Amino acid sequence: MISAAGAKALDAEASANWGLNSFALVEAAGRACAMAFCRAFPQEPRSFAVLAGKGNNAADALIMLKALILDGYAQSSVCLVVTPQVTAMADLAAEKNPLSEAMLAVRKMGVPVMKWDGAEAAAIAHTLTHYDVIIDGITGTGSTGPLRDTALEMMEAVMGHPYIVSIDIPSGNYDGWQVGLPMIAARATLAIEPQKLCLYAPSARPYAGDIIPVGGVFPPALIEQYREAELVAWEAAAAKIAPVAPTAYKYERGVVEIRAGSTGAAGAARLAALGAQAAGAGLVRLIVDPSLYPVIAPACSGVMVTPGEDGSAANSRFSPNAVLLGPGWGRGEDRWRLLETYVPREKSGLPLVLDADAIALAKDMTFNGNALLTPHPGEFAAYTGLSKEAILNDPIPALRRQAHEKNVYILLKSHVLYAASPDGRIGIIDGMKAALAAGGSGDMLAGFCAAMAARNAASARKPFDGYACACAAASLLIQAAKSDGVAGSFFDPAELARPAAAIAGAAWLPAEV
Repeated sequence: MISAAGAKALDAEASANWGLNSFALVEAAGRACAMAFCRAFPQEPRSFAVLAGKGNNAADALIMLKALILDGYAQSSVCLVVTPQVTAMADLAAEKNPLSEAMLAVRKMGVPVMKWDGAEAAAIAHTLTHYDVIIDGITGTGSTGPLRDTALEMMEAVMGHPYIVSIDIPSGNYDGWQVGLPMIAARATLAIEPQKLCLYAPSARPYAGDIIPVGGVFPPALIEQYREAELVAWEAAAAKIAPVAPTAYKYERGVVEIRAGSTGAAGAARLAALGAQAAGAGLVRLIVDPSLYPVIAPACSGVMVTPGEDGSAANSRFSPNAVLLGPGWGRGEDRWRLLETYVPREKSGLPLVLDADAIALAKDMTFNGNALLTPHPGEFAAYTGLSKEAILNDPIPALRRQAHEKNVYILLKSHVLYAASPDGRIGIIDGMKAALAAGGSGDMLAGFCAAMAARNAASARKPFDGYACACAAASLLIQAAKSDGVAGSFFDPAELARPAAAIAGAAWLPAEV
C-alpha cells in the first residue's frame, strides 16, 4: 500500500526506468479495471455514464469504458461521458496526452459526450439517473484538497445513485481528508495496485464500498520497492504463526496465562479464555479474583481457572509462554501492582498482551519490544492524548510514533484494523463487519493474540514478533465473522470461538491422513 506522494514517485520511476510512460500506464489501468469489473459483476451488458474530470484518473475511466464496449459488455449508443470541457475532435488528436487520446477513442466509437454545465446541474443529474452504472473518474490520487467548483458539482449530481464505481479511490478522497469533507459514496472501488492508504483510513473506508483489487499495471518488484504498508490477507498472516507438529503436546502448543475479569465484568475473562483456546493454545490458565471464581470456573470448560490476588497464584508450576492482562480487569491500585510484577518479565522476553484496562494502566510505561497493546480508538485516544476523530481520519502517524517511542506493538481495533511495529511496519486488515461491534469481540481477539504469541514462543520463534501475532489474530477474527452461522447475524461473541477454532485448526494443525 502506498500514499499519494509514494504513488507519484512510483509513476515517475515507472516512466524513467521501466519504459512505462503515462500512456502505457493509463491504457493498462483502464483495461485492467474493465476486466476486474466484469469478473466482479458478471451480468448482462448495461448502460454506463462516465464522469470524467481533468486528469489521468479520468483517462483510466474512459479507457475502461472503451474496453467494456470492445468486449461487448456495453454498447456505445447507450453510454455517456460527462466532462467539464468538450474539445473539438481535431484538437483532441493534436493534444497528445492520455486523457485526450482516451476521449478521442470513445468519441470515435460513438459514445455521446455532454459538457458539464453548473446551470443545468439538475437536468444533467436527472439524465444520469437513466444509466445503470456511473463510473467515477472525477478526481484521483493527485488531489491535494477538498472537492470544489465543477468537481464538487459533478459529485453532487450523482449523490444517491445506487451504482457508482470509482476508479482507484472515490473522488474527494485524498491524504489528509477529514470527516465532513465531500466524497463520493461508491458501491465499489476498483483499487489499482498498489492500493492507496487513504482508501482504508477508518473514517473514509465506508465511502469505497466493495474494494476490488486491480493488478497487472505495475511490475510487482516496483510495487514492493515503494510499499509503505501491508494489506494483510489471512493466508499470508497465518503462515507467520508456528504450525503444530504431529508429535506436539500441550506445552509445545503454548501456555497462556490470563488475568482478567472483575465484579460486573466476569464475561470478559471467559471470552478472553475462549479466544485463547480457539486460536490453539495448549493450556489456558485464567487467574481471577477469589470472589469471581465460583462464577467463572463452571463456565470455562477446558480452562484452568484459579483464584489469585497477587503475582503468585496457585498452580504456579505452569510457566506461561505468554500473558494476557486486562479484559474487564478494572484499574484499581491492586491491578497496577499486579501489572508491575509482569513488566520485568516482559523485559526478559516474556510476551505480554495488554488489553482494555491494562492499556490505561500502562500509559506511562516503556517496554522492551515484547508487549502488544490492543486498544480500540477511544482507548488509543486516551493513551495518546489525540482526539478519536483524528485517529480515525489517519491512525498511521500516531501508531508509528507510539510503537517506536514506547517500543511496543499495537493492534488498533476498529472497522478497519491496524497493526504497528516498533520497527515501522504497518499492516492493515480490512474489516467492515458490523456484527463485530459488540462487547466481547475485543476480549476474544485479545485471547487470539495471546495464543499466537504463546505458540510462537513455545516453538522457539524468537524474538517475539507482535506484528505477526497481531496481523494473524485480527485476520482470524474477520475470517470467523465471515463464516456460516455468524455472517449476517447478531451473535453472542462467544459464538466466534467455534468458527475461529475451525479456521485456525485448518491453518495450523497437521493435515489428516
